[in-house]
Amino acid sequence: MNPLPWREIDTVLLDLDGTLLDLHFDNHFWREHVPLRYAERHGMDVRQAREKLVPLFRSTEGTMQWYCVDYWSDVLDLDIAELKAEVDHLIAVHPHVIDFLDALRTAGKRVLLVTNAHRKALELKLRKTRLGGHFDRVICSHEFGRPKEDPAFWPWLQTREPFDPERTLFIDDSLPVLRAAAGFGIRHLLAVRRPDSREPEKNTEEFEAIDGFEPLVEQLAREYPGRQGD
Repeated sequence: MNPLPWREIDTVLLDLDGTLLDLHFDNHFWREHVPLRYAERHGMDVRQAREKLVPLFRSTEGTMQWYCVDYWSDVLDLDIAELKAEVDHLIAVHPHVIDFLDALRTAGKRVLLVTNAHRKALELKLRKTRLGGHFDRVICSHEFGRPKEDPAFWPWLQTREPFDPERTLFIDDSLPVLRAAAGFGIRHLLAVRRPDSREPEKNTEEFEAIDGFEPLVEQLAREYPGRQGD
């Protein structure tokens, strides 16, 4: 990838699931763990549970309901927050993420976590990874009631956290989210080529993508050599 113009970037917006964290946890949770527990709860085999749940999940993709722990707890008659805790050993930070966050702070960038994750899931993940202290602010789309895919989210975000779209970098693994951000005018956009470390690379289409955070760490070290280790 081409080096980013770091001197022209003041604010860095970062997604959580699939970007900073390995999406394997979420994929395993919804594809394997929820069907298993749903089958146990409702007296069916796991195959039957998947056949029932997959269309239900797909019907809510890109909506606030898809990301809402409470919604799925009600619909499925399961304690989704409790089920997430059962497999929290799978929550993992992508390689070089901590180095990247440290390098951004050293470079004097304002760093925001901007996520669709429900607060209950977010608290679990931040507690497990201890990433919370690396951000100047954590913003959850549930505060607004519309996900990042919705064009209305971005003007709302700017009212909560003023930033110049021309001097902002946003990294996310979701193409619909990146397209909404591009429509708002965010100038620097990067996709994530492998959100789930156990799945093949994805086609990021019109967006430049990163394979990992190490190249960005190296770019920042070159751009701000005098500030490393201060």
